[in-house]
Amino acid sequence: MIPSLFPFMVLSGILIRMDLTDRFVSLLRPLLTPVFRVNTDCLYVIIIGFLCGFPMGAVAVTDLYKKRRLSVTEGEFLLSFCNNIGPVYFISFALPSMGNPPLLPCLFGMYGIPLLYGIVLRHTRYRCKLSASARKTPVLCQASYEKEASLLAALDESVTASLHSITKLGGYMILFQILNVYPSLFLKQGLYPGIAQGLLEISGGLALLQDTSPCISLILLVFCGLCCLAQTGSVLAGSPFSLICYFKNRLCLTILCALYYVVFFSVTA
Repeated sequence: MIPSLFPFMVLSGILIRMDLTDRFVSLLRPLLTPVFRVNTDCLYVIIIGFLCGFPMGAVAVTDLYKKRRLSVTEGEFLLSFCNNIGPVYFISFALPSMGNPPLLPCLFGMYGIPLLYGIVLRHTRYRCKLSASARKTPVLCQASYEKEASLLAALDESVTASLHSITKLGGYMILFQILNVYPSLFLKQGLYPGIAQGLLEISGGLALLQDTSPCISLILLVFCGLCCLAQTGSVLAGSPFSLICYFKNRLCLTILCALYYVVFFSVTA
């Protein structure tokens, strides 16, 4: 986890602290702005969340909120669909462990449905809650903004914050890997130990399920497991964002993706 996630956390921290998110999203802004009608910082979270994967969506939301560049409502909206399994992990580890099912349909279920879910939320539940203007920052009580950090200062702060976060995330992974021993002790052989382990910690569940049921493995990947939920809770700690609200949206996404994958594998069987 450290070599794959730590560089993204440091890079994101530098971009936010040096106020470079505008440049980062400039290429995709013309495409995403008409669809989501949110400001540049929200677009940054959407891109970084889908590109870098879990838990970078939650990390970016909390970092931008602490910099007073996201409102609580904007953060809750983004957390509802921007905190998914990373595409590198999905393509390089998850799919090969399932016997390499069809790539494009699996990618659509893993990332297309969450993206559509976010679009629907933006134009229904959050239609009146979010401002349609592409403002740079939310309205603040203070008149002046924080001065842009120098590269060295931003790098130092980003490394320090990322090391703190990665240590907590690693601790949760170790804890849930230990807990993953128990399903195999109490459940009969077959799918049940793999499902139970996947609900606890997704990597252990995938390793146990292997290619026995790609549909179940993909559904578990959408849910991410209780370990990912605990890690998200640690990232959101100290912020006003509700872990319960995040969990409800994760359940909704899991149900929607489960329906899609069940239909897809039934048709192609």
